[in-house]
Amino acid sequence: MVRQMRRWAAVLAGTLAAAVLVLGAAGPASAAPKPAPAGVDITGEGLTEPLRLRSETQPAHVMAVVDQVNFFARTGMPTGPKAADLGPKYTVVVLAGETPKQTYDLYPKAAGGPRVYRPAKQPDGRKTSAGWFLGRLSMSETLRTAGVPLERQFDTVSGGVGGGERVLPEDTMDPARDIDEALGELQRLLLLNVAVMLTITVGLAGIALLIRRRTR
Repeated sequence: MVRQMRRWAAVLAGTLAAAVLVLGAAGPASAAPKPAPAGVDITGEGLTEPLRLRSETQPAHVMAVVDQVNFFARTGMPTGPKAADLGPKYTVVVLAGETPKQTYDLYPKAAGGPRVYRPAKQPDGRKTSAGWFLGRLSMSETLRTAGVPLERQFDTVSGGVGGGERVLPEDTMDPARDIDEALGELQRLLLLNVAVMLTITVGLAGIALLIRRRTR
């Protein structure tokens, strides 16, 4: 029995070693090509030249701006607000490396809330339908933080133009409660890890004791 167990262990170790060697040798050859770094160009009112953001130097700003235009459905509304209600327009071009892929017109100060227009003609030549979409309430602050000359908006969770109600309940914005919940989750995670380690230790000790008894 002991010899059989040792034989199994040797076979398992050899199999694992061979798998590691195969994966290590095949890894560099089969690795997918690294995607081109993302970037965005922004033009519009108050910008004398395009605002160029690249993920190598400003990854947080690039991700925040892309997040404003990456959640739309396939089709949007055929018509948008009246031109007089749109406010300043900012055109965002999303790039892969230095190749333009998508373009959108953002209206952070539109009456009734931010709006986005997606033209049918896209830089990469793909087919899509023109349409209007409701933008995120954080659009104005996102663009301002990225460098667009917009007036600071202090309450990004309020309603549209003319005020509005808070869209999040007051108790969900309590930082003390969030900290308590985070500490509770951390404590439960630590206890779970300790329990797993104890179970593994007891199991290994039992196996070692069994092997020791059989070898006597």
